[in-house]
Amino acid sequence: MTAQQAQMARAAEILAAGGVVGYPTEAVWGLAARPEYAAELHRRKGRELGKPVQVSCPDAPSALAWAWPSAALEALAALWPGPLTVVTAALPACPPDLAPEGQVGLRVPDHPLARALLLAAGPLATTSLNPAGRPAALSRSEAAGYALADLLLGEAGAPETPPAPGGLASTVVALPTRPGDPARVLRAGALPTEQVRAVLAVVGLALEAAP
Repeated sequence: MTAQQAQMARAAEILAAGGVVGYPTEAVWGLAARPEYAAELHRRKGRELGKPVQVSCPDAPSALAWAWPSAALEALAALWPGPLTVVTAALPACPPDLAPEGQVGLRVPDHPLARALLLAAGPLATTSLNPAGRPAALSRSEAAGYALADLLLGEAGAPETPPAPGGLASTVVALPTRPGDPARVLRAGALPTEQVRAVLAVVGLALEAAP
């Protein structure tokens, strides 16, 4: 067993016991818990219950399995893996804590450690690694300083994949809940809005930029 395999096995054990794991992404550092322990993310961060968290998945097919199919969602799935979170209608089997008001946020990170974690532990409830009101961690040392996770992936002092320029989190796009409405950018982030707009235009859906 390699050192990374051993670390992923340890991460899976921690998550199964209700703990949380910190991990790097191509954007900012993330904090992960098993879906049934999503409330632990709020507790660790010191934020109110009920705020949405993402469901991070190892690949596009596993992400699509959480949501009702649509042409727009299928089109955006072509941008995964990457710094894009899509908020869309959740299937009834999606846990309520992960789908407030029936909407679930789906993400497929493009980072080798993040994807290895998701392959080892399955789809996870995730959020940025930071206390409420503080900037998201951009490095392992910043993540360690926040002391929110039971385990941080990677090795201290090892070279890190740089995060997105400017420390941007993933771009968050909400698909419409009513026919005729546009999609909306809820958070501008590391994936350019124009790239999302071009993909949605192919399926005839307009995109409303973040205010």
